[in-house]
Amino acid sequence: MTDPFLPQSPAVIRRRSLLAGAAGSLLAAPVAAVAQTPAPPPAGAQAGGQTAVIDVNRARTAPIPIAVPPLGGGGDLGARISGVIAADLQRSGLFRPISAQASIANSAGDVPNFQNWKAVGAQALVTGKADDQGGSVRVEFRLWDVLPQTQLQGTAYTTTAANWRRIAHIMADVIYERLLGEKGYFDTRIVYIGATGPRDRRVKRLAIMDQDSENNRFLTDGSWLVLTPRFHPTKDQIAFMSYANNRPRVYLFDLGTGRQQVLGDFDGMTFAPRFSPDGSSVIMSVARGSGSDIVVVDLASRASRRLTNSGAIDVSPCYSPDGSQIVFNSDRGGDQQLYIMPAGGGGATRISFGSGRYATPVWSPRGDLIAFTRFGGSSGNFSIGVMHPDGSGERILSQSWAQEGPTFAPNGRVLAYYRGSQSSAHSQIVSIDITGFNEQVLPTPTDASDPAWSPLAG
Repeated sequence: MTDPFLPQSPAVIRRRSLLAGAAGSLLAAPVAAVAQTPAPPPAGAQAGGQTAVIDVNRARTAPIPIAVPPLGGGGDLGARISGVIAADLQRSGLFRPISAQASIANSAGDVPNFQNWKAVGAQALVTGKADDQGGSVRVEFRLWDVLPQTQLQGTAYTTTAANWRRIAHIMADVIYERLLGEKGYFDTRIVYIGATGPRDRRVKRLAIMDQDSENNRFLTDGSWLVLTPRFHPTKDQIAFMSYANNRPRVYLFDLGTGRQQVLGDFDGMTFAPRFSPDGSSVIMSVARGSGSDIVVVDLASRASRRLTNSGAIDVSPCYSPDGSQIVFNSDRGGDQQLYIMPAGGGGATRISFGSGRYATPVWSPRGDLIAFTRFGGSSGNFSIGVMHPDGSGERILSQSWAQEGPTFAPNGRVLAYYRGSQSSAHSQIVSIDITGFNEQVLPTPTDASDPAWSPLAG
């Protein structure tokens, strides 16, 4: 669970004992580098401008028809890359890939026959060539605007052969940005808690996967309970809570080496960690008596500073993208609500006033929204919603018998969270657009909870 102070409910067995984490020796494969160089347009091609073809609002109601035929080159590498690109774009809900059966043959370097592509309804077209060079791959990629018959993008990518999927995600991000005018989110990962076993003996492990559910792997072996993993903004590192040696504390996990280290030496339980936007510190909660305070720990010196001292339960802190403010939830007013305070602590202002209780706030990377879990109220269900940082414009995106723990994709367009089952202990990760459309399950090999989205890979 992402918040230890959600009320007892048959929806999910609540863990009043707060959040947790574990230690293991299994490593995650590092994010391999991808080199890129410009690919000039073929002879006779026209270069396109920088303007997006269509805006996001229009694409929600009329997804952009885009042709992504198999890339040229030997073997099936080109077809596999095109398949990943098409799947990424379709899953966003903003694109409508045209069947490869409608493809019109072109050499990789030729100007497309735009009239043929226009006839099958394509507004945009992807062409290129993928070469397996024995241990490495080179992919030449071009994006075309079919109606004005111009090339919008031409880039060549080189990386290791095992890293071909990442090239496809990067290409999908380029397409997304050039056609919609917003950053993409496909070259990312999601870390989460994978759970197996019966309801009363769940084994929980740190797990990580690409945003399309591929390359799933476990980071810990389940010896200890783990909870609430969070990505570092610039390093291949995760902060999470672990019950290692039956002592619940916040740990740091290096994805490259598998090295783990406890963060700070506090008398009480530490939980709900998040990195600061610059990655220099971690903010978290520390249990004290019957309550908890918000504390920030400098990663270089390991010096800690207490930011709240209300005597209440102050939990789930999250920085604004510019690092100037912190949103958190607290029962200091007698009920569990959302508050904002300056990053250095001080006066907190309540921002949630809807029906029910609020938890697990997280600030959008754009800075314009705060996502949250709301429970109770007239529906009696759990809701995922968003509001502006001043509390205005609250919107509920999804309701269910049990769901919580939202996390933003790095472009701020999509949320992921997890949903529990009423009839069992099963849970799954779900994603949804911030406007409330395109809700879909992200498949995982085990039950899944506590998702956290990575930044775009460097």
